[in-house]
Amino acid sequence: MSKQMQITQDGFEKLKAELEYLKTTGRKEMSEKIKVALSFGDLSENSEYDEAKNNQGQMEARIKELEHIIKNAVVVDNDSVKTDSVSVGLKVKLYDEEFDEEIIYHIVGSTEADVEENKISDESQLGQNLMGKKVGDEVIYEAPCGEVKFKVLEIFR
Repeated sequence: MSKQMQITQDGFEKLKAELEYLKTTGRKEMSEKIKVALSFGDLSENSEYDEAKNNQGQMEARIKELEHIIKNAVVVDNDSVKTDSVSVGLKVKLYDEEFDEEIIYHIVGSTEADVEENKISDESQLGQNLMGKKVGDEVIYEAPCGEVKFKVLEIFR
């Protein structure tokens, strides 16, 4: 049985768009690259052909992965998610006691995580520790640099 994973509506739409692109345009482009590589002749010494076939295999693996994710995704309806505790689709403002600063994280499904955009997965260590917390709760987790403490200041859409 496959594990279901939560995902935001935005993340779900991006995965569907990527899948559609790969199945149509991506496959067409890959077919052309293979055709061009075949025109170079002897396959035993044709690195362009080998590379094109490897890329095709990687693309087909990604297509299968996307199909699996989409099939098992539980799309979170942001409008119906209550903001009384931290959950997927919500943003949480935290106070970092050590550095005396505030930081906002968007809690997303594992396929949407992006550290540069402060999108953290509900399956990451910090994400797991934040799930279900309420305003005023303290969150402590073991980061690579040691123990980090946050206080939940606000939960919002």
